[in-house]
Amino acid sequence: MKLHQHRRRLVAGLAVATVTAGLAAAVNMSAAQAAAGCRVDYTVSNEWQGGFGAAVRITNLGDPVNGWNLTWSFTAGQTVTQLWNGTHTQSGANVTVTNAAYNGAIGTGSSVEFGFNGSQNGSNPKPASFALNGTTCTGAPATAGPSSPAPSSPGPSSPGPSTPAGTPDITVNAASTYQTIDGFGAATAIWGGTWSTAETQTLVGMGPNQLGLSIVRTGVSPVSGEWSTHVNALKTAKSAGSGVKILASPWTAPAAWKTNNSRTGGGKLRTDYYDDYAGHLNSYVQYMRGQGVPIDVTSVQNEPDWHPDYDSMDWSGTELATFVRNNGAAVQNTRLMVAEAVNLNYTYTDPTLNDAAARANVGYIGGHLYGTESAGRLAPYPLAAQHNKPVWMTEWNLHAADGNGSAIWGDPSNLAAWNETLDDIMRTVHRSMEANWSAYIWWYGKRYYSFIGDGEAAYGTTAGAPLKRGYAFSQYAKYVRPGYQRVALAKSAKAAPLEVTAYRGGGKTTLVILNRSANAVDNAVIQVPQTVTRAEHYLTSRTANAAAQATTVNGGQVRVNVGARSISTVVLS
Repeated sequence: MKLHQHRRRLVAGLAVATVTAGLAAAVNMSAAQAAAGCRVDYTVSNEWQGGFGAAVRITNLGDPVNGWNLTWSFTAGQTVTQLWNGTHTQSGANVTVTNAAYNGAIGTGSSVEFGFNGSQNGSNPKPASFALNGTTCTGAPATAGPSSPAPSSPGPSSPGPSTPAGTPDITVNAASTYQTIDGFGAATAIWGGTWSTAETQTLVGMGPNQLGLSIVRTGVSPVSGEWSTHVNALKTAKSAGSGVKILASPWTAPAAWKTNNSRTGGGKLRTDYYDDYAGHLNSYVQYMRGQGVPIDVTSVQNEPDWHPDYDSMDWSGTELATFVRNNGAAVQNTRLMVAEAVNLNYTYTDPTLNDAAARANVGYIGGHLYGTESAGRLAPYPLAAQHNKPVWMTEWNLHAADGNGSAIWGDPSNLAAWNETLDDIMRTVHRSMEANWSAYIWWYGKRYYSFIGDGEAAYGTTAGAPLKRGYAFSQYAKYVRPGYQRVALAKSAKAAPLEVTAYRGGGKTTLVILNRSANAVDNAVIQVPQTVTRAEHYLTSRTANAAAQATTVNGGQVRVNVGARSISTVVLS
């Protein structure tokens, strides 16, 4: 990896449990005007140990309201710790939110929204009532609509006479198949630190507000005394997740075995230590196996083409092929990977693939995304496909949206951070799937700009709390599981703005849909080659976190609304 500075951010969005309460009109309104009322949708979007995120929508059903204060009381000691799209004060249990200048008046029939992160201690009941400008709500309950949070667990959708068959916008062709998916993942800390049990469960678990990662990448220290650091996290990942694979990547051999006699600054492995290095990797695999952590894949070297001033080691493609051919079989109870080059440089993998004896000792081809797209290699790798070697993208790290270090990651609805997540990261996941790659592994899973927060004060994240980027990534990781196979599809002109991949596995057809356009694509018809008995649709956007959406089913067709600037997953049983 390139040693970028690592930071992160906290997320709170929309739609897990919606509690509806009415609101009164402004204090300066008449009694008749107040009776017209307004309403509040209070949504708990995500919860973690000791904390939660919530979103609040105020909808005006009467005359326009200019300056406003919304008040409520918590009943279980909750505290608002961070709020956006407004300002707040709290005295004991009593909370007051005042509109900021930029969220303006509330016109008749219109809404404004704000969100917050809070702390809680063991329980998190919703407020029983709200007041707008001091008057208790008299308005009617909210009615779910396209802009309202959807229920978190939609039941099976069923056809009806009001949903006639339509012209398909996305047609899945399950008879035409591509790569088998090995998974989506992230790395533990390579130097120092580890994930706690709860953090690991959040990253790999399949429950609410868990992200469903199916690959965990970890480092192989050149010092065997450091191997125990990640045992508990890796063991938890294996037990808490579903089919989780472990990838072990070494950054360097012990210094004494290298030409520069140093762990850092590159330097080559001396050829008289090839046997020792194979024994070193094997010892790591057997140690972890003895701890109850099978290592599924072991890389020969992280970034053999990069020699920075931290742990690193140089190889040529020919040297890698020689090592794998002559020493690869000594690393047992795992499958080897070459070569994790910085930009999937084929000169580091072609020699192994072209050598039958070396090729037999390798199970996977790996590479990093840095520079790969500009080099034209974010594309199928024909030589790897010819020899049936799955291609894994094993590292990428991007957080350019923060410029010179501004604390945008502490703002869950920050536009720049969301744009980078959708337009750069999620787009490259989509592209890697279209390139027939079998895995996509992000850099650190726990970092202020990554999947769960690390609590770094300057960036406003909470340690262990899911972040917006984690929810977006989970649209692939949680629903496209190891062993699923990508299948073909066709799109209509209406669906042209959508970037879609489809998968079959587990008795389901799963589609991941990126809509990076500024316009929603409503009433999109998905056609699959079987009768659908249950349809689920989850969406992450700037204001929603894997939120369930409404669907309509008619035989082999499902209708969905794809929000603007969003990533969706549709799961059809």
